[in-house]
Amino acid sequence: MSLLVVGLSHETAPLEVLERIARHPAAVASLRHCVAGAEDIAESVVLATCNRVEIIAEVDRFHGAVSDIAEALAQAGGFTRREITEVLYVHYDERAVHHLFSMTCGLNSMAIGEPQVLGQVRDTLTAAQHAGSVGAHLNPLLQHALKVGKRAHAETDLDAVARSLVRRGLDLLADVTPPLSHASTVIVGAGAMAALSTATIRASSAADLTIVNRDRVKAAALADRHGVSSSPWESLADQLITADLVISCTGATQPVITLKMVTAALRSRQDGRPLAVLDLSLPADVEPGVEALTSVHRVGLADLHDRGDSEAMSPHPYVAQVMRHVRDLVTTEVAAYLMSQRARAVAPTVAALRSRAGVVVESEMQRLSRRLPDLDEPASAEVRQAMARVVDKLLHTP
Repeated sequence: MSLLVVGLSHETAPLEVLERIARHPAAVASLRHCVAGAEDIAESVVLATCNRVEIIAEVDRFHGAVSDIAEALAQAGGFTRREITEVLYVHYDERAVHHLFSMTCGLNSMAIGEPQVLGQVRDTLTAAQHAGSVGAHLNPLLQHALKVGKRAHAETDLDAVARSLVRRGLDLLADVTPPLSHASTVIVGAGAMAALSTATIRASSAADLTIVNRDRVKAAALADRHGVSSSPWESLADQLITADLVISCTGATQPVITLKMVTAALRSRQDGRPLAVLDLSLPADVEPGVEALTSVHRVGLADLHDRGDSEAMSPHPYVAQVMRHVRDLVTTEVAAYLMSQRARAVAPTVAALRSRAGVVVESEMQRLSRRLPDLDEPASAEVRQAMARVVDKLLHTP
């Protein structure tokens, strides 16, 4: 049995390719079903996030499993086998463990260090547990990955790095928005990325900030935490009329800001102010065509990714230092996990050795009692203890 990770991400595939699977829950469900039923796959998890579609599997045969997974991905997205193969990455055994731990920390995300991936991995594992597609191999692996992700956020400044994605988006829109301290800002969503966006906007002394989310309780909780206001989901269209800046990060499978909604909002705006939209979701929260409207300026993940690639060539020294700390933590945790797996693998052998040693000691004690029938109980106990110590010392190293 071997660990295998096969997937595509923003680093290997265009966002529109990712969206063809990520946008459709039916496609993800079909992918899970096909992978779980593959002959060479014993356990499997399908992770579909805003940045990646990835299959984590415990497999019997490497080439057979890779072929099965590639075929399942092609069918789920409506690709040819050749099209999907060109954008796939494959990680195996130790490299797969390192990839999973790094990914759960957010090191491979478009928004470096984004905490949302932790919740996505946790939800994916829970779903796989309920479906019965994970067992003795993948369950502890993903539990360990979650532990590594939590450590990275708790013990390093990774969260500060994650905010840089929001800041990059705000920089790209700075020419068309008032200073944030005077702008009317609406954040759509209440998850981890929305929380990061709220914290980033508030750090710029923004006062007019509203959280809109389908779940009113979550919206109110996020708003209360930062001392801003929240508004019902039904008010989103009205919020667009007065907003200078909209940051959307819901994780919905269909656009929540539609062309019709924005068109109506622009007609109702009295002063012709531009509307800036920062779309941090994949699939996109903003319907295609909105960016073509007069006075609408949209920045999406693709725009941030392009800029991020150029900036990655010379990262800020502080960011580079944080990344080194997280990578060191990942390396340490990978070594610890692999050691625990090796110990687990040899545990049956060690148990068998100890059991066999116990049988040998007992056999020799019976033989000794026959040869020395006058040996009293204290002496016999001392001999037994001495033999046991010798066995323990001999077995300790192996």
